[in-house]
Amino acid sequence: MNNNKAIATPTKTKEILNKYGFSFKKSLGQNFLIDVNILEKIIEVAGIDKEIAAIEIGPGMGALTEQLAIHSSKVVAFEIDQRLVPILEDTLQSYTNIEIVNEDILKADIKSVMKKFFKEGQEVKIVANLPYYITTPILMNLLMEQLPVSSITVMIQKEVADRMAAEPNTKSYGSLSIAIQYYTHAKVAVNVPKTVFMPQPNVDSSVLHLSLRETPPVTVKDESFFFTLVQACFAQRRKTLRNNLARHFSDTLTKEQIESKLQLAGIDGTRRGESLNMNEFADLANSFYPA
Repeated sequence: MNNNKAIATPTKTKEILNKYGFSFKKSLGQNFLIDVNILEKIIEVAGIDKEIAAIEIGPGMGALTEQLAIHSSKVVAFEIDQRLVPILEDTLQSYTNIEIVNEDILKADIKSVMKKFFKEGQEVKIVANLPYYITTPILMNLLMEQLPVSSITVMIQKEVADRMAAEPNTKSYGSLSIAIQYYTHAKVAVNVPKTVFMPQPNVDSSVLHLSLRETPPVTVKDESFFFTLVQACFAQRRKTLRNNLARHFSDTLTKEQIESKLQLAGIDGTRRGESLNMNEFADLANSFYPA
């Protein structure tokens, strides 16, 4: 592919913007990629080849969509901004393996779209440059829907990527780390400077690779209760587990009951949330789950 013709260059991007008189919508967190090398790295991290079908979220003007179309068998791109649909139809007109779906990914029936456009049994991967303001809701929604996809590779705010892939006993580790790692193996693959976007965001980005687990790494009595309890343990990071749990269960459990449940789980109440690994959180949640 000749890079001069690629969409992801400053010149080409400006040309398209001017042609359509397009103005960026802050409310949609629109930052378009203008560096083909970064796009090729994303494709590489995602492990896209001609056997793979791809789902993209927020294609913008089609910079990543174009690379996905070149390297994969089929691309379905969800774009919420109606104004971008004619632009995408123009910029991507030479590719026959792309479908643009003008829907909000949070409201779309993704499984039926997959059935409609992908071959049965085909491996599907999600690849996206996600808007910063809505990264977490989108990813949690995709994971909780239990879509038949093998991995999710996303460009997101560096700080959020670090939190999603964080290990216990680090500053970034928290309830988001647990939620993401319950469903996936998470790895920060590439750090990306803000200069590769138009307009430039205020923060640096990272490419996060999430490889979906076939089964969660721990067994919990109730998933929703597990996640709620994990959040409670991080409610005030500097406080001990005992204090955070006492606050969370103030209406339902006495201090003595909390102490006996901590003992049952084999967890010292003077520890802080950031020191517990996934297994310990599972033990804790199972011990506190109302029988």
